[in-house]
Amino acid sequence: MSRFREILKNRNFFLLWVGQIISQFGDRLDQMALIALIYARHPGSTLQLAKLISFTIIPVFLIGPLAGVYVDRWDRRRTLFICDILRGILIFLIPAIFIYQKSLIPIYLIVFLAFCVSRFYVPAKMSIVPDLVKDGDLLLANSLVNTTGMIAAMFGFGLGGILVAWLGVAGGFYLDSISFFISGVLIFLISAKINLRIKKDDLLIVGREVLEVIRKSVAQEFKESLKYLLNQKEIRLILNILFILWSALGAIYVVIIVFVQETLESVTKDLGLLIMFLGLGLFLGSLVYGRLGQRLSHFKVIFFCLILGGIMLIVFSLSLQIYPHFLLAALLSFVFGMIISPIMIASNTLVHEVSQNEMRGKIFSYLEIVMHFAFLLSMLVSSVMAEFISRLWILIFVGIVFSLVGIVGYLRYWLKLKVNG
Repeated sequence: MSRFREILKNRNFFLLWVGQIISQFGDRLDQMALIALIYARHPGSTLQLAKLISFTIIPVFLIGPLAGVYVDRWDRRRTLFICDILRGILIFLIPAIFIYQKSLIPIYLIVFLAFCVSRFYVPAKMSIVPDLVKDGDLLLANSLVNTTGMIAAMFGFGLGGILVAWLGVAGGFYLDSISFFISGVLIFLISAKINLRIKKDDLLIVGREVLEVIRKSVAQEFKESLKYLLNQKEIRLILNILFILWSALGAIYVVIIVFVQETLESVTKDLGLLIMFLGLGLFLGSLVYGRLGQRLSHFKVIFFCLILGGIMLIVFSLSLQIYPHFLLAALLSFVFGMIISPIMIASNTLVHEVSQNEMRGKIFSYLEIVMHFAFLLSMLVSSVMAEFISRLWILIFVGIVFSLVGIVGYLRYWLKLKVNG
C-alpha cells in the first residue's frame, strides 16, 4: 500500500488515474442511459437494443487497426483531452437535441461517433503511462490503472443504473457528458510534455502508413496469421473455444437484459446492480484462479468452466422466472461471474505458452476480431429470434449448448491424454 501511495503522489499520474476512473464511470453510465432510452422507445424489444449495441462494436473493426498509427505520433495528453471533450459534446447532443425525435438514426450515429473516438482514447491512455512514471514504477502503475479501472467500471454499472432510474434518461446522458468534461479537464492539467508531437511534414507519411496498415492488416497480416493458426492445433482449439464463448455471450446479452427488465420490473436500477455483482464475481474469480491455476490443466479448467457456466445460466434463468427476487439474482450473477472468469485467463495464458513471440500480437489481434465478430453476429441473430421465441427458452438453449460444448471438449481432451499416455 505504501508503494501505491508513493505513486499517487506523482501529480501527473494522479490526474490521469482519477481522470480514467471518472471516464470509466462515464462509459458505464452511458450504457445504462442507452438501455433506458431503448426501453422507453421500444419496451421489451431485443432487436432495437441489438441495433444500438451494434454501433458500439463496429468501430472495433473500422477504427481499431488505424488508431494506433495516429496515437503513436500525436501528443498523447492532447489526444486524451480531445477525446474526452469530443465524447462529452457528442453525448450532450443526445438529450439536448435528439432524444425527443421519433427517429433513432441520429442517436445511432452519435453513439457510433462516440465509440469511434473511444478507439483512440484507449491506446492513448495505455501508452501515456510510461511517460508519467519512472521505469521502476511502471508495473505498479499499470496494475493500479487496470485494477481500479475494473472496480470503477463494476460500480459504474451499479451506480449508473440507480442514477438513470432516479434522474431519467436525459439526466443520465447529461451526467455522463459532465463526467467526460471533468475527465478532460483533469487530463488537461497534466503538466508533463509528452513526446511524439506530429510535424506538418509527417502528415503525408502518416497517411501513407495508414494505407499500408490497411493493406497489410487486411491482406498480408491476415494471411500470415491465418497460415500460422492453421498449423497450430492448440491455438485453433483456443480460437474455437473463444468463438463459441463469445457467440454464447452475444446470444444472451440483449436477451438477458430484456429478461431481467421484465422479470424484476426494473429498467436500469436492478440491471446495473446485477452487472456489478457479475463483475465482482469475475474479479474475485480471476484472483482465485491466478493464485491456484498453476496447479491445473488450462484446457481442463476451460471445459469444466464451460460445463458449470451453462448449468449456472440455466439455473439463473429458471430461478428468476419462478422466483423473481433481486437478492437471488445477485447471488447467482456473482457465482456465474466466478465460474466463467478463468476461461479468458486460461485461454490467454495458453496463447502465450504455445505461440512464438513475434506472432503474439497478430494472434491476439486476430482473436479480438473473431471474438467481436462472433458476439455481434450471434447478438443480432438471437435478438431477432427473441421477437418470436420466449426469452427464457433462448437462455436455456444457450446454457445447454454451453454445457454440451464443455462436456464434448472435456471428453475429447481426456481421450487424447489417454491415447498419448
